[in-house]
Amino acid sequence: MKTKILICGGTGFIGRNLVEFFAKKKNFKVFATYNIKKKINIPKVKWIKTDLRNPKAVERTVKGMKVLIQAAATTSGAKDIIEKPQIHVTDNAIMNSYILKYSHEHNLKHVIFFSCTVMYPNTKKKLNENQLILGEKINKKYFGVAQTKIYVENLCKFYSNIGKTKFTCIRHSNVYGPHDKFDPKKSHFFGANIGRVLNTQEKFIEIWGNGNEKRDLIHINDLKNFVTLVIKKQKKQFRIYNCSYGIGNKVKDVIKKIIYYSKKKIKMKFDISKPSIQTNILVDSALAHKELGWKPKISLNKGIINSIKWYKKNYLN
Repeated sequence: MKTKILICGGTGFIGRNLVEFFAKKKNFKVFATYNIKKKINIPKVKWIKTDLRNPKAVERTVKGMKVLIQAAATTSGAKDIIEKPQIHVTDNAIMNSYILKYSHEHNLKHVIFFSCTVMYPNTKKKLNENQLILGEKINKKYFGVAQTKIYVENLCKFYSNIGKTKFTCIRHSNVYGPHDKFDPKKSHFFGANIGRVLNTQEKFIEIWGNGNEKRDLIHINDLKNFVTLVIKKQKKQFRIYNCSYGIGNKVKDVIKKIIYYSKKKIKMKFDISKPSIQTNILVDSALAHKELGWKPKISLNKGIINSIKWYKKNYLN
């Protein structure tokens, strides 16, 4: 019998990749939620229109599922994180509260929640899951979204202690790849700059900030493999895993690579008056390697080349 798997946020970046990925697996019957964005024509996927802030709608959607992957979230880029940080708090807290509540009440087998690494402090050494003192030294610009993620992780732990449902939280670093957001005003720096570099006819590209802030970039394919291993091998009632490539790359160095592999003759201009978030978050994914046998396989260079090819095929042709 096929396992019923529900992917919340199936039209988003991570969610859509997972929907396409699991739809090709013979042992899963895939369901996916959508709301504002239109559902996507993917074979063997049943789409459910659901407002995840509505408790009755959430309960109807969750009931009868075995595995739930929570990839739904209100997200955007650095501009909104700095100027309107509240947009990453309320909706996310509400939808996750209902999803976890009804997953528990209907005894789902396994819930996988995408957390992230923003609650970690700046560091020069890699931190493991137990080296986080919750709420301390969070970057001020990330404080709202970080505290929301911490709240949901604690809810997962709470429900794991009082019911049958197993919970796994994945603290992933910056994810990139196919179906990323490429809007320069709404997306994270990688997707924004792929689009800007490949579309510009100018000799210069403007970079917000000084470009020295660092990001640990992990390709979406490595994250998909991580989720597969979590479903197969995660045996604990509650577990938190770091999921990262493990290297902090300066933003300006990543953009240099994008320009180089795009084969365009462009130089960078830095505008320090524009919003940027000065962080250098590094985490250790050794626990995932030990318990799941996971390691990232896609290097940044290879990931950039693949991302450029995908963008050209889907946006420029």
